[in-house]
Amino acid sequence: MLKKAMLLGLLVLPLSLPAKAQNICTARNEVLGHLDSKYSEAPVAMGLANNGGVIEVLSSGSGNTWTIIITMPNGVTCLLAAGESWESLPLIAAGPAT
Repeated sequence: MLKKAMLLGLLVLPLSLPAKAQNICTARNEVLGHLDSKYSEAPVAMGLANNGGVIEVLSSGSGNTWTIIITMPNGVTCLLAAGESWESLPLIAAGPAT
């Protein structure tokens, strides 16, 4: 968890915003590059949010760490959540609708 806190700090430093507008946002390629090089995280799931943003879940191959990001239509990517011990669940086929 300490590593994730350090990541958050690294992403905030170059973005020094006023206290009331503190967000952890930067270019998507920078976020993906950092998560790959520091944590070996890669996208494992994605979806389209109601606000037009693309939500992505990234996880290390071993599942030790995970991160959730959103990329807005203007290309800005923001870190939403991060943690440890990611576990993928098996897909369960839905039965016929009744």
